[in-house]
Amino acid sequence: MLFNSYTYLLLFLPLVALGFHLLRGSKLRLSLGWLVVTSLIFYGVWNPNPEEPWSPKYVLMILASCTFNYFLGRKLSALKHSQPGKVMLGLGIALNLGALAYFKYAGFLADISTHLTGWPGQIAEITLPLAISFFTFLQIAYLVDAWKGLTEEYHFTDYLLFVTFFPHLIAGPLIHHREMMPQFARNKHRGLRSNDMSVGVTLLALGLFKKVVVADYLARTATPIFDMAAADGRDPTMLEAWAGAISYTLQLYFDFSGYSDMALGSARIFGIRFPLNFHSPYKATSVVDFWRRWHITLSRFLRDYLYIPLGGNRKGPGRRYINLFITMLLGGLWHGAGWTFIVWGALHGGLLCLNHAWFAFRKKMSLPKIPTPVAIGMTFFAVLIGWVFFRAHDFHAAKTMLASMFGFNGWTGWPPDSMMAVKGDRALKPIIAGLVLCWFFPNTQQFMKRYLPALGLREFPELRPGPRRWWHWRPTLPWAFFTLAILYGVGREFDKVSEFIYFQF
Repeated sequence: MLFNSYTYLLLFLPLVALGFHLLRGSKLRLSLGWLVVTSLIFYGVWNPNPEEPWSPKYVLMILASCTFNYFLGRKLSALKHSQPGKVMLGLGIALNLGALAYFKYAGFLADISTHLTGWPGQIAEITLPLAISFFTFLQIAYLVDAWKGLTEEYHFTDYLLFVTFFPHLIAGPLIHHREMMPQFARNKHRGLRSNDMSVGVTLLALGLFKKVVVADYLARTATPIFDMAAADGRDPTMLEAWAGAISYTLQLYFDFSGYSDMALGSARIFGIRFPLNFHSPYKATSVVDFWRRWHITLSRFLRDYLYIPLGGNRKGPGRRYINLFITMLLGGLWHGAGWTFIVWGALHGGLLCLNHAWFAFRKKMSLPKIPTPVAIGMTFFAVLIGWVFFRAHDFHAAKTMLASMFGFNGWTGWPPDSMMAVKGDRALKPIIAGLVLCWFFPNTQQFMKRYLPALGLREFPELRPGPRRWWHWRPTLPWAFFTLAILYGVGREFDKVSEFIYFQF
């Protein structure tokens, strides 16, 4: 089920909210149990076969995964810091990663084997269960913390909800048990509240606008140009390639930002606040800063459960750079089974190493900082090059796009209406509008910060409490009309449902 569908917005979400409110007075955990059941329905409605509206085997799979990890976590908590517990932890992590590897990487590994050995390595097509990358990482973090003695004896219903709660289940954020379990305990007897409803609906409206009006419009330029690069016909010209690369860079920004807002809004309706996952990454002044702002919860997981266990920065700069590179390489592989994702991860790993080396050199030589606009532009350019690999159908298509961008496949003069793949004005105007929005406007968290739309806002100075601005959102009638105006704009473009990009991971 998609967040940006009539089924979700007009049927599923209102019914779930109503049931949650009606069950709030029960002495049992009925309201939380209701959220578990409806979350499993939300998950089960997804099916790669359009002729089957329900996929119980995937529901059974996620239930089996939750049951196994919950009871293993209880056992690890009893064996915390012990050697037998450490062995058991290793086996648990191996089983979780083994399941992920089978569903996500078996075909890719078979292709590599065939290429290296010449032996037939094809295997039957394996359907990737929705969100397996997310709920696998989430539960690995729980197991590690259980062995470290950082978990409590959570109720099984709370644990099921922690893993399956539908606002985060499909594409994050990667929530943490220490953030969620106390909120579930507080909210098990609490119904809906008007403030939470107002904040939640506004976040949903903003996210819908970003996805339906902005991201999907930019896709009309990005998709045909990347498809052209993957085809055997004419290669994109220089202007076409740049239009496609910038359009996709902005499409991904507004698609993921829109999803993040809708996830926050859906959870907030039930009084639950998720951790901040997206904070104006294209305003970053370095690649290090970019990863503090883009997919923040994934960066946190990779830092806490991979980079630091590898040694972090405790063993000198050389080892630090190796650990950074390995972490980002595996982060790229987490996104997808393909060489383009591996190259994307390696590129960001190399850029992070260069960034840290530059910071150390600048400090040692007492050099001034690069001017902020220049630093933002350089970071944007580096990230954009990485997105070419991230989006391209394969490595050949990525090379074709980059060759076209740097003039090796022909150059077309100005004005941009000389582009043949897409109409020039259809490409240029959305690009300018998108750049203005992401560089010069406040983001959702700044707009709504007085009502704490997410956890972790204090990590950024601009999101901390401060003087009220005229543009800060408040639950008042004028702002209600603003939300209705946004929904009206969404309705005019709501003719075709498209998946969020991060659903594929």
